[in-house]
Amino acid sequence: MTSPQIQHFPFSAVVGADGPDGPDPMALALILTTIAPEVGGVLVRGEKGTAKSTIVRALAAVLPPVEDRPVPLVELPIGATEDRVTGSINLESALAEGRAEYEPGLLAKAHRGILYVDEVNLLHDHLVDLLLDAAAMGRATVERDGVSMTHEARFVLVGTMNPEEGELRPQLLDRFGLTVEVAAPRDPALRAEVVRRRMAYDADPAGFAARYADAEAALQARIASARSLVGEVRLTDAGLLKIAEVCAAFDVDGLRADIVTARTAVAHAAWSGRSQVTLDDIRVAARLALPHRRRRKPFDAPGLDEDLLDQVLGDDLPPEPDGPDDGPEPEPQGPAADGDGAADDGDGDPADAPADAPADAPASAPPTDGDGTGTAPSNVAATAAAYRTRLLTVRGVGAGTAGRRSRARTSNGRRIGATTPTAAGGAIHLTETIRAAVRHQVARGRTGGRLLLEPADLRVAVREGRESNLVLFCVDASGSMAARRRMEQVKTAVLSLLLDAYQRRDKVGLVTFRGAEAEVALPPTHSVDAAAQRLEDLPAGGRTPLAEGLLEAAHLLAVERTRDPQRRALLVVVTDGRATAGADAVVRSRMAAGLLAEAGIASVVVDCESGPMRMGLAATLAEHLGAEHVPIGEVSAEALVDVTRRAA
Repeated sequence: MTSPQIQHFPFSAVVGADGPDGPDPMALALILTTIAPEVGGVLVRGEKGTAKSTIVRALAAVLPPVEDRPVPLVELPIGATEDRVTGSINLESALAEGRAEYEPGLLAKAHRGILYVDEVNLLHDHLVDLLLDAAAMGRATVERDGVSMTHEARFVLVGTMNPEEGELRPQLLDRFGLTVEVAAPRDPALRAEVVRRRMAYDADPAGFAARYADAEAALQARIASARSLVGEVRLTDAGLLKIAEVCAAFDVDGLRADIVTARTAVAHAAWSGRSQVTLDDIRVAARLALPHRRRRKPFDAPGLDEDLLDQVLGDDLPPEPDGPDDGPEPEPQGPAADGDGAADDGDGDPADAPADAPADAPASAPPTDGDGTGTAPSNVAATAAAYRTRLLTVRGVGAGTAGRRSRARTSNGRRIGATTPTAAGGAIHLTETIRAAVRHQVARGRTGGRLLLEPADLRVAVREGRESNLVLFCVDASGSMAARRRMEQVKTAVLSLLLDAYQRRDKVGLVTFRGAEAEVALPPTHSVDAAAQRLEDLPAGGRTPLAEGLLEAAHLLAVERTRDPQRRALLVVVTDGRATAGADAVVRSRMAAGLLAEAGIASVVVDCESGPMRMGLAATLAEHLGAEHVPIGEVSAEALVDVTRRAA
């Protein structure tokens, strides 16, 4: 019979977890946070197919048992509701027996174990907040549906995510103790070994696990030993001062980085069998605790300047000071030197833009140069403050995916009423459930005692929160748009909205048209990083296939509506209105605009025509679209955001 410990791929069999120099960063981060759970959990970022889920599920098997029971591994689905996570009233006992009993949620079940969230970046923000608070405090408080209680919830929180599907908000990213970036190996020999082990496991799971039984047992014993030692590890004042110097040099916000780095260094010393933290422990800890906390501009990937780290650490820990010592003041350099605030406060200064930005680039540069080449850094810096004060919302109340933008009926938010339950379920509204039952008590023969409840009395809460939206840009990249200043303004404006979507977790898409055809430069995605890169590399030149661009946008929006009918969209068409590609180009473009108008797509036309002699074609296009028309003089990063707000 297969034992529970070999239901998953063995931890020590994962390529990288058994390296000659010790575990790779992902495996090491997971081990350290189990040695010292107060580190705060691990976020594993990486592309698809990099064994993220495999190694997390294997982790529980190598942890020392709790009271002779295997360590629980609880997986939290991204569609979980708040009552499923925290627990709530037991509906069966309430309706059948009239007793209000607490039914534990996933946090309670994960106590003394691992709580694993795959695709944590797609989890609702309020649930991520709840998980991180519970992981930090070691307990969970439930105040809902007439239940008020606090219970132990000490667990190791592990989240995995693919950055291409969207980022975590910086505030939430910072709450994870450690973060590691993983990628598939590029060495053919390593890739072959990964496939070899996977095929061997699939062919004979029990036999494969047996070959790694000794390694698993040794790893389990080492983790148990480190756990017993971690409380005795000494972090000297000199070591603590060095940690502070490292955190200051990378200009991290707050003191959480210092605390997490110190705890991780202690855990690594225990893992290495040492009773005192060394410089190597601090170096390892900094690499795991600081990359996602350093100040960086939006769209910059987490990372750490290894040269700066080595420079600050030096060769050895200094002798312990006799008294308080503030330590040397680190020189501003690396990512900290630009003074650009963290993505959540948007306090960047446009003056920090590179001095060598090619402001004098000729307007007649060849279209194939991609107009925006070399100017993207200044564009991003110039829009860093715009998203902080602007909000694009869709008028009315929707029912889309919970997010942070437009008003909507969602599974979270403030309770505004109640309704009968649907297949989607929802949180029980006790007051309305009782009110619905009261009117039938006489007919049900109640003469006293408990309230007589039936399933038809059940009411669930109606909540109003915020939804995420789809912002689809349809950008004219033809020759008439190739003038450098015009495209620079367009790119700056679009990047402003992308920065806003970065925080609000909207889906974004990009359609471009030039020459004889339109192209979906980026299908709707949560990855605004990818959208920014496509925009930066956007080439310009050729004729203007306006009809093709509008039809491509219409097709894309129709597909998205089929996939997600509740997500509302806003189409932003950026063009001078000319249609010069193919026969009857003007007629076809107006017909395409009419199709979008009939579909009820909210849209805005940004008129990029300039000069004293204007044909007014974009204004005519706006009429056929039923869209608001905005002249080129209003196209700037700030003005375009104003326009889209008014059009929503």
